[in-house]
Amino acid sequence: MVTLRREQGGSASLIRLVPLLITAVGLIALIVYLINALGWAAFLQTLLYGLTTGSVYALIALGYTLVYGIIELINFAHGDLFMLGSFAALTVLQLTVVGPNPAFPISPWIGLFLALVIPMVFCAGTNVLIERVAYRRLRTAPRLAPLISAIGVSFILINVGLWWKGPNPQSFPALLNVFGTENLIKNIFGTNEVRFTYKELGVILTTVPLLLLLNYVVFRTKIGKAMRATAQDREAATLMGINVDRTIAFTFLIGGALAGAAGLIFGIYTGSSHFLRGFDSGLKAFTAAVLGGIGNLSGATLGGFLIGIIGAYSDRMLGSSWTAATIFGILIIILVFRPSGLIGEQVVEKV
Repeated sequence: MVTLRREQGGSASLIRLVPLLITAVGLIALIVYLINALGWAAFLQTLLYGLTTGSVYALIALGYTLVYGIIELINFAHGDLFMLGSFAALTVLQLTVVGPNPAFPISPWIGLFLALVIPMVFCAGTNVLIERVAYRRLRTAPRLAPLISAIGVSFILINVGLWWKGPNPQSFPALLNVFGTENLIKNIFGTNEVRFTYKELGVILTTVPLLLLLNYVVFRTKIGKAMRATAQDREAATLMGINVDRTIAFTFLIGGALAGAAGLIFGIYTGSSHFLRGFDSGLKAFTAAVLGGIGNLSGATLGGFLIGIIGAYSDRMLGSSWTAATIFGILIIILVFRPSGLIGEQVVEKV
């Protein structure tokens, strides 16, 4: 009997490995095809672009997944909060470093730092206010009520952005160019076929520490433990002495701060922002959260990078008009076989 059970366990393990092996073989075949179709240089250039944009999508996606993980709410206003963060960053830059006569002239280094910190504080406070006014009283309401409330808040933020900067696209200054425009890949490897400048490096050096800091807060601090306990069972967390309202508000604060940071990073990298930018980028970030596993921090990060990479290769090979269809087509295929996302866990519904 012991031998039989071991054999059954081994067979089950092999069966679980089959989809992984098929996925690995398919991924290798896809990489070989892309290299043959594009060439090494174009393949690596597109990959670098996808990783850079994907890191920003990961920041936004974490805001979606944090809120859903703790109160099971899809905060559709989060993408528009990201848009307001980009406008706040642009306003700070216009007041400090842009133009011949800024109101408060300072060095570009300090200007970039303030354009990162101030939007993070602004978006964090705005998100906490949104939770307090629009969501808190609806926690025990039918699920449709907070969903409609989130859509309403989204439209409000869109109109705030329209009033703030108008309907025309807003240009961001190329501040990262003050640190140099040379190709770092050429400086290291001696080739100019693949470009990686200080702009891309700045995005990575800003985004990755924020992702690591969030992981530390959630898994290594007391408030992070309270967040995980509240996400698991709010009533039990309350009985254990956790202030659930404060914990949820802190979750919204973190999500808003990440959206503010993403607003500056994306604006500096793409060179522009628009009052409808939050819808497009927010939709891709929400797709990333679902793709990786909504409510799972690692899944949201993985999904963000994957959406960036998929979008980059789709733009190059199929054209930008097919990018949305490609992303959502791949999402549908994955969800058919993995309804909980790539690394999400199946959750038993509470009765």
